[in-house]
Amino acid sequence: MKSINTEVDLSPYFKPLFMTLEPDFGTRSPPTTRKSTVVDPVDLFRQESPAFGRQLKELFPLDQDYIHLNHGGYGSAPCVVQQAARDLSREIEAQPDKFYKLEFLPRLNGVRERLAKMVKAHPSEIVLIQNNSTGINTVMRNFEWQEDDIIICFSTSFQTVHKTAYSLGDNSPHPTVTQIELLFPTTPQEIVESFRNHVKSLPKMQGKKRVALLDTIISNPGVHIPWKELVKICREEGIWSVVDAAHSIGQEQDLDLTEAAPDFWVSNCHKWLYTKRPLSILYIPERNRNVIKTSLPTSGAYKPIARRSSRDFLAQWEGMNRNGATDWVPYLTAETALDFREWLGGEEKINNYCHQLALDGGKRMAEIFGTRLLDPDGDFTLNMVNVELPFPRDIPGSDQVNDLFMKKMLYERNAYSAHYYHNGRWWTRCSAQVYNEIQDFEKIARIWIEVCNEVKRELEADDKYQ
Repeated sequence: MKSINTEVDLSPYFKPLFMTLEPDFGTRSPPTTRKSTVVDPVDLFRQESPAFGRQLKELFPLDQDYIHLNHGGYGSAPCVVQQAARDLSREIEAQPDKFYKLEFLPRLNGVRERLAKMVKAHPSEIVLIQNNSTGINTVMRNFEWQEDDIIICFSTSFQTVHKTAYSLGDNSPHPTVTQIELLFPTTPQEIVESFRNHVKSLPKMQGKKRVALLDTIISNPGVHIPWKELVKICREEGIWSVVDAAHSIGQEQDLDLTEAAPDFWVSNCHKWLYTKRPLSILYIPERNRNVIKTSLPTSGAYKPIARRSSRDFLAQWEGMNRNGATDWVPYLTAETALDFREWLGGEEKINNYCHQLALDGGKRMAEIFGTRLLDPDGDFTLNMVNVELPFPRDIPGSDQVNDLFMKKMLYERNAYSAHYYHNGRWWTRCSAQVYNEIQDFEKIARIWIEVCNEVKRELEADDKYQ
């Protein structure tokens, strides 16, 4: 992979504004005072983009002393996107009627067209929503459930997706929820075969539906699974596929929803695509529009299916009639986010850098820890890597350990990579981003060793662990 090595002085294009932080942090370390910035995108995008790594962190509003290896958690919109959001807010508040009645919809359509192009879908098959949980619930709560219908999920499904399945099962007419246990380490082939065997064991009843909740990239562990093969099995077995692709857009290259043909697919743009939070896209192919009767909550643009046009269908997710006072600023920042990514060199360059850094960084962390990678061969690794923490294996997962890890990392060390308990082990999931370097992985590994030792000593002192 070739990267731009030209060092660019960006100072002429940034005007510093200072924020004052005066909360009472008690014994906690306060955040480092951070310069806010005003960015002129026209001037910025005329320059050659800087090399990836530490220098690029200046273009993000992160505390520059913060070791941030959890971009996959909440994303981070670059300074130029934050500025676009501020400019949009001022424009809207200056003349809200003109914006909402005349100017809003063409811009929203422009965003939808660019995002549809990224995932190779028709723009009329893409609607913009707040987040993946909204998308999954929109789909699942539009199905007309019957007794003896079946919902299939994985033990590793994201919490809100998992709970959505079981909440539907708890309500009349009580569809059956069946779960596939997924434990790592494993192989892609084993996942495919386990899924195939599971669905073939389920009853097929005339007039009854089966719906599978699938991931593209699991949140924890942060692994890319063979979701296209699972979707294919669903088609072969007459099962609806509802795909949680929260981490896909901006991380998974060569997305082609027309070819993969899931029944429904939803992905967050604020995680890896650099938009302002919150923004997600929900893919509803035309062949399945009859399933989605209404947006959630129901829009003022709703029309009964019998007299609903294609334009009426999309209108449920658009404009002032949608759900009342919706903040549309994050949706429209996608234009600037995509321009920024093109300025950096495009999807291939961004993801090649992040992928290689994840592989190299994870390997280095495992060496420092003296532990192992969840995915040593890289079969499941895109831009997130999972490393076993140097923590006693006989200490079970608990809220207490989880809280201690978070507080010691975030309050005391000003550093974080996601942590979780899986298959009898504590792991950390590190997200590699364009502003990261291998040194970030080395630094956070040494911090994690300190934190793990401190937590172990505290548990022993409290007689919580013997």
